[in-house]
Amino acid sequence: MPKITTLTALFAAVFLLTACSEPAVTNNDPKVTAEPVVSQQQSEPLLTVYKTSSCGCCKKWISHIEQNGITAIAKDYDDLSFIKNRYGIQPNHISCHTAVSENGYVFEGHIPAKYIRQFLAESHPDAIGLSVPAMPLGSPGMEVEGRFMPYDILLLHKDGSASVYAHISDAAMQ
Repeated sequence: MPKITTLTALFAAVFLLTACSEPAVTNNDPKVTAEPVVSQQQSEPLLTVYKTSSCGCCKKWISHIEQNGITAIAKDYDDLSFIKNRYGIQPNHISCHTAVSENGYVFEGHIPAKYIRQFLAESHPDAIGLSVPAMPLGSPGMEVEGRFMPYDILLLHKDGSASVYAHISDAAMQ
């Protein structure tokens, strides 16, 4: 039986890797341009959603944001007060769930996905995020038989104050 040396094994490995790899493609057609390949998940915002396990409206809101191109990772807790305290959400701005983006912005409550995407595309150096306080009827995740209650999306500032980011006067604005 022949003895396999390290050099022979190395040559065999290089041969197998070369033989099994795809051939290089060169494109000399000026009409075709190469585009970078970006996975869908890399281009989608990612939110970690802190919620209680029994909250049905939170699950509906997660479905809403996922259907609108936002990836959600849900984390269930019995008590969310430590999350809200950690991220500086004032008591008058809280809702049933808190979502946090990869860059640390908070999204408290039933905020429509399009406003989350808009906020993340903008610059807000003095903000911690957005909030829809309480649980307005007709907001994403709080849909009940076509009923709707107008509400404000608040811009939460680092100093604890808030200002109106958007006023949602009808369901079509969501």
